[in-house]
Amino acid sequence: MKSDIEIAQEAVMQPIREVAAVYGIPEEDLELYGAYKAKLTDDLWEKVKDKPDGKLVLVTAINQPCRGRKDHHHSGPGPGLR
Repeated sequence: MKSDIEIAQEAVMQPIREVAAVYGIPEEDLELYGAYKAKLTDDLWEKVKDKPDGKLVLVTAINQPCRGRKDHHHSGPGPGLR
């Protein structure tokens, strides 16, 4: 069985504008964070909140593993920020 990180590394991301368009979300209702991430505007919620049917889309992310350190249990700011 593949690990979560192996699955994530094999994924081919699509530009968020294209993903949103598939669901009928206009670009003006996206707060873009680069080509692959966005938040939906509050205005979009106001437009769709009274519609009787809908779909719930859950989106998640994986943080990259810490590389080059055997000790992952440090606290406080990262290198150079102490």
